[in-house]
Amino acid sequence: MFRLSGGVLTSARSLFASIGRAQVLMVNMFYAVRRGRNPGVYSTWDECKEQVERFAGARYKKFACEEEAWKFVRETEGAPAKSSESSGGTQNPSASKEKQDNVLPSFRAKRPLQLSSISTTDQSSPKRTKLIDISALPPMIGHSFTNMGDATVVYTDGCCSQNGKLKARAGIGVYWGPNHPMNVAEKLDGRQTNQRAEIQAACKAIEQAKSQNIAKLVLYTDSMFTINAITKWIHTWKKNGWKLSTGADVKNREDFEKLHSLVNGIDVKWIHIPGHAGFGGNEEADRLAREGAKKSLTS
Repeated sequence: MFRLSGGVLTSARSLFASIGRAQVLMVNMFYAVRRGRNPGVYSTWDECKEQVERFAGARYKKFACEEEAWKFVRETEGAPAKSSESSGGTQNPSASKEKQDNVLPSFRAKRPLQLSSISTTDQSSPKRTKLIDISALPPMIGHSFTNMGDATVVYTDGCCSQNGKLKARAGIGVYWGPNHPMNVAEKLDGRQTNQRAEIQAACKAIEQAKSQNIAKLVLYTDSMFTINAITKWIHTWKKNGWKLSTGADVKNREDFEKLHSLVNGIDVKWIHIPGHAGFGGNEEADRLAREGAKKSLTS
């Protein structure tokens, strides 16, 4: 029977552990679509493919760094360069190997990119949703909206200076897109807290969506508390007479009752986005919220 010494066995384990880590790193790729049905950054090839397949003049690449992916999306398209992505184009033989590796294969390729062999996620896991940085898109005209599939995209945020103190000032921000007439920067009515501002910002966005007969809404917010409350906890709260497991009353009950009432009759997909992480839509919603906090309720 073949045996490994302790030192060799330890080295072998380290090697396999390194290989495992390398496989995980291989999966974390970002697929940038500069020109396609919905420009943005995607986490899977299938999502990217939906945006560029049979789209004339599509421009897309894959990156290992999300920041670089967004940079590619935001870049202004220069003079068209010949590549395998262009109709009838040929690969430049002098191009560097690194650059070629970052270009996705065209759909005419005989051997399409395969990711299934290196995927480490469970097939039952929910599909990751792309983040559309709508601040990078052209200014909007009239009442046009940014869409994700057949759903309309909106960003909301709430803020409160001196939160929890006597002189607290809170505001709500709703961002539909660059220069959009429905963008909102308002002072929060009532008790001035950050959590109330987050909830009421979402309420405002849904009210606006309903006024425009929007049936499906993708709502980005950096408040995980709001998302968990409206999608999970509220059902238990209602069953328990708006009591927490500790027996204490649920704070902001009226705000959550309003939000729960508003989501009836509209399909809202709640997506958490990291705050102050450089995502344009969230940054704009935050700016609008801070602008609203400076206003008076009569302005």
